[in-house]
Amino acid sequence: MDLEQITIPNLYKRKKSDRDIFQELMPTKVKEVLLVATLYDSYSIVREGQFSDKIRGEYLQLNLYAAPRFTSVNSQEEALLILEHMDFDIIIIMAGLDKDMPVQIARDIYKERPDIPLLLLVNNNADLRYFQIEGQKLNFVDRVFVWNGNSNVFIAMIKYIEDKKNIARDTQNGNVRVILLIEDSIQYYSRYLPILYTTIMTQTQVLVHDEAEDDLHKILKMRARPKVILVSTYEDAVHIINAYNEYLLCVISDVKFEKDGKDDDDAGVELLKYVKKRVKYPIPIMLQSHDISNAQRAREIKAEFINKNSESLSQDIFHFMFKRLGFGNFVFKDSSGTPVMEASNLKEFQEKFKLIPDSVVEYHSRRNSFSTWLMARGEINMAKQLIPMKFEDFETTQELKERCLNVFEKEKLEKLRGRIINFNPELVSSNRFITRLAKGSLGGKGRGIAFISNFIENIDFQKILPGINIRIPATAIIGALEYDKFLEINNLFEDVHNHQDFELIKNLFLQGELDEELGKNLWTYLENVYKPLAVRSSGLFEDSLLQPFSGVYSTFLIPNNHPDIHERFKHLITAIKLVYASIYTESAQSYFDAVNYKIEEEKMAVVIQEVVGHEYNGKYYPHISGVAQSYNFYPVSYMEPEDGFSVAAVGLGIYVVGGESAYRFCPKYPAINPTDVKDQIRDSQKFFYSLDMQQNNFDLAIEGEDAAIKKISIREAEKDGTIENSVSTYDMENDALIPGCYSGPKVVDFANILKYNTMPLSDTLQVLLKLFRDAMGSPVEIEYAIDMEPGEKGWPTFYLLQIKPLIRIEDHANIDIDAASHENLLMYAERGMGNGQVKEITDVIFVDPDTFDRIKTKEIAYDINYFNKQMEEEGREYILLGPGRWGSRDHFTGIPVLWAHISKARIIIEMGLKDFPLDGSLGSHFFHNVTSMNVGYFSVPYNARNAAVDIEILCKQEVIKETEFIKHVRFKEPLTILMNGRQRKGLITY
Repeated sequence: MDLEQITIPNLYKRKKSDRDIFQELMPTKVKEVLLVATLYDSYSIVREGQFSDKIRGEYLQLNLYAAPRFTSVNSQEEALLILEHMDFDIIIIMAGLDKDMPVQIARDIYKERPDIPLLLLVNNNADLRYFQIEGQKLNFVDRVFVWNGNSNVFIAMIKYIEDKKNIARDTQNGNVRVILLIEDSIQYYSRYLPILYTTIMTQTQVLVHDEAEDDLHKILKMRARPKVILVSTYEDAVHIINAYNEYLLCVISDVKFEKDGKDDDDAGVELLKYVKKRVKYPIPIMLQSHDISNAQRAREIKAEFINKNSESLSQDIFHFMFKRLGFGNFVFKDSSGTPVMEASNLKEFQEKFKLIPDSVVEYHSRRNSFSTWLMARGEINMAKQLIPMKFEDFETTQELKERCLNVFEKEKLEKLRGRIINFNPELVSSNRFITRLAKGSLGGKGRGIAFISNFIENIDFQKILPGINIRIPATAIIGALEYDKFLEINNLFEDVHNHQDFELIKNLFLQGELDEELGKNLWTYLENVYKPLAVRSSGLFEDSLLQPFSGVYSTFLIPNNHPDIHERFKHLITAIKLVYASIYTESAQSYFDAVNYKIEEEKMAVVIQEVVGHEYNGKYYPHISGVAQSYNFYPVSYMEPEDGFSVAAVGLGIYVVGGESAYRFCPKYPAINPTDVKDQIRDSQKFFYSLDMQQNNFDLAIEGEDAAIKKISIREAEKDGTIENSVSTYDMENDALIPGCYSGPKVVDFANILKYNTMPLSDTLQVLLKLFRDAMGSPVEIEYAIDMEPGEKGWPTFYLLQIKPLIRIEDHANIDIDAASHENLLMYAERGMGNGQVKEITDVIFVDPDTFDRIKTKEIAYDINYFNKQMEEEGREYILLGPGRWGSRDHFTGIPVLWAHISKARIIIEMGLKDFPLDGSLGSHFFHNVTSMNVGYFSVPYNARNAAVDIEILCKQEVIKETEFIKHVRFKEPLTILMNGRQRKGLITY
């Protein structure tokens, strides 16, 4: 795989929302109109100042929000003078009793400003014949119209120019439809265009009212109306048909107009025949003529017909647009044409489509009624998929109906992909978008998940990573506004900020009531979701770019399988309240103090996700969970820090983020494992975590985050048949590991996946880490889970659970450790992170290797917490030194401290002891927080050649306090602490 070609500009094809598209439509708007007319003509139009009011009235009536401004002048001199000082979008020149002067004015203005469209407005029907003949010679005039006493002709003139200028861009950007009108009679098109525009605007208003999300959306959506393009010759019509045939909504044509430079009695009929050949799918066509004998010609080519001399011309056009173009409500009719039901909007249409009998489906499918109506409502993709479906191609009507319903559902979901949508019970199980259960900020974690959702839906991963699906779990978010509302409803503001006792605060939260509307939504949510749920914190500061909180707040996993929905609801509500309360835990309080934030500034959103995995013999878990970072602070062999790393385990991700013995690998070199077989067997994953699906009576309030979680031997996963690709079996005869699950000791090393590529995990991680790093502008960490069961296309599914920045704000001082004196050495390491020089530290708190007991690490963690509180009270920082892995959830592999227990540690050193090997805390929440807090962090393996720590020197210093396992010593002079982040070296001397 060529990662150099995997770049955001090459891959990211942002799927524009309707709002984005509407924003881009109609870039050319007529805002300023110059009207040139004699005093008399101007007066006859303006009528003592009422004209502007009429124009604005017309615009407001049609919900057009920005009426153009008209500026009136009475002579050529005035026109040319004002054009020097003002910009106009169109110029309308009035032609009254004097026919020659307006033409001359138009000619002279055109010479000065050829860029501005010029329209002539005839104020005398008697002169129409003259302009009908002469108009063709006036190539400097865009079009001639006739004033018929109705101000809506001005709207038609303005929209005519706008549509002419915007058609190319709007069809390309927004799939906007086109109505083509071929008419050379000034009198008729001056009458037609206002009718067409009024009808179109009215129809668009209905759509806007039905579907727009807010006022701005309404204004923008009006821009998506069909364009009306007026031409007067056969050649111009053919040009439009060829250029925009896939966007044509209908064609309305006169019978006789110019073809090959002369009037042709068959031009209209020939043109409509050409249209039928040129368009891919049938569209409505109409022939219009003052000669009713042409009705027969229209029937022969299956076109509608309208008599131009009809007294009800306006009504006839209106009827054609509603009947044939799908404007108005959809009326479902049976085989006899009798209406059976009606739908006024898309939602009603889809609901009633499920109910209609076969005879109705047959009636409309033979007439393309469904696609026509959908096309008129801007549902272009939906309509295009229905048009090719012919009734005769299906064995049964039910088969056709189901195909149509599948199209509706597919397109509905396609529109929502990657978006945040308001709560809809029917859609909560989809993993292609985010559901918002209540208003407010999404919080840090929620924002990250929403970003992932949008990002992955705009990249075609199936092309670059065939063999694996990239998804997020089905996700719903309760906005942070509900947290404030919860505190307000239950009068908790004063209590939470005045009490330090977390148990008291927790009980107050548990006794509180959620907002009634949110409660209803959560109940409805549970009526539609039956998978286990992860209820996760999403504080405003959590996973932020500047100071990410990682694992500081609570996450609760609930089976969501109790037969009584009231119990399921109680579990969910309790989990949400406990997540709210977790802002006030000791660990969170310590973190706020460490980063100088005020706790009252924090707000909490809540993320509810379906847990990835399946149920196996009463246990629910994913095949693989993991964490990956785009920067590796401890590379080995020929790996570079920028190659990143991943830590993975069987079962729930608690095992990985808790810092237990998970499998670490570099996605770029997945086959490299520098550890020998003996150590791999010793350090392999022995247990895994799952949700206990057989335990319904757990108590989250008492048992906490682990209430519904079981820690089980990895042998149980073997019985479940879920680890075939995740383990190797030890072959004693050859002292080797054989990929796969056979008889013998097992090592979780994912060999079949990483070495033999049964799924493209390493490629997936490389691509995602690179893209997310580029997108966020910093190194990143992602949490993931993998479902190996066949998903879409029969492929396994890689679920992205979370993304956060991995930031160290390093001191940019250039520290040369090699040149520094190594006399009086206390610690030297070549595996670590941190940069710069730390001064003024004299205190070291360390675990005494002589009294260390690996089965009493919980007691050791308790003692460290005590010492840390003492240092906190004194305002002193210290160096922390101890064996194994700091912050591990597994107390047999290290000291299970929380961040709150070591918050004043400025330098942390992990050291190996004999029979207690060192394996750094990479990938854990603890490690992430140490990283983001810019704490110096170093590893000193047991008997290492290139690292050392002098315990004897520590034991000779003044002992401030000691317990059975811990000593706190103080040097007389501040220690010299040097760190080179680029070389990952650290040196401490006394």
